Amino acid sequence: MSHTPTLARTLGFAGILPQLACALAAWFGPDEWLWTALAIGWAYAALIFSFLGGLWWGMAAASPDEARRAPAWLWVASVAPSLIALATYIPWVVGETWPGPSLTFLAIGITLSPLVDMRLVTLRPSWWMGLRLPLSLGLGASTFALALAS
Repeated sequence: MSHTPTLARTLGFAGILPQLACALAAWFGPDEWLWTALAIGWAYAALIFSFLGGLWWGMAAASPDEARRAPAWLWVASVAPSLIALATYIPWVVGETWPGPSLTFLAIGITLSPLVDMRLVTLRPSWWMGLRLPLSLGLGASTFALALAS
């Protein structure tokens, strides 16, 4: 991680704080904070998961040359997080169990998202995985902790 740009590292780890705050509020805050912590935590997880898809789209679009052209599967993978995040909202809209299962799906997606990045060897910076792995594991774990509180 020593080659990771300082600002990227600082802002990246700061990005875990909102979800961690929601999980702490849900687990240790007063009862009246629970629903708000769950709703904000779901929204944040859905937003960040969608953001990851946007990063992949950007990498695909910025493929530098013919030799390092983005594979076709990356374009599909880049829109999947937004569609999955939207799908996790549907149970709330139709009155089904929410947000526990939805938070669990988002936690799994965020935790597994570095599997996409691992395959992008020619498109990502050399320091990328050193940042992506701890951020995804941290946000995924915080989201799962929030799911368990629901």
